[in-house]
Amino acid sequence: MMKLSAREFDRAVQRAVKRIPGEIRKHLDNIVISVQKWPSKELLEEMGLPPDEPLLGVYTGASLMERSHFDMLQYPDMIQIFQEPLEEMCETMEELEEEIEITVVHEVAH
Repeated sequence: MMKLSAREFDRAVQRAVKRIPGEIRKHLDNIVISVQKWPSKELLEEMGLPPDEPLLGVYTGASLMERSHFDMLQYPDMIQIFQEPLEEMCETMEELEEEIEITVVHEVAH
C-alpha cells in the first residue's frame, strides 16, 4: 500500500494522463480531472455500491454519444479520481500510474 501527499499524487495523475495515447487523450480537452481522497457515501449510494466497494474513479457529465454540436456546454464534464482506494491497491509508483491511466481511460469511455 502506498501513501502519497496530495501534491505527489497530483503529479502521478499528471504523468499517468501523459501516458494515455493521443487518440484517447484528445477526449480529455473539455474534462476536468479532480482528485478526491475517497468517494462520498452519497456517491456510492447513488451508484448502488456498498460502502466497502473500491471505487477508483467516476465520470460526471454527458457522454459523447448523447451530445450534439448544437448543445451549449454549461459545465465541464469531470472525472473524479479517488486517491486512497488507488493507493491501497498499489505497491509501486509505476503500478499506481498504470492504475490511474487505466481508470482515466475507463472513465473517458463513458
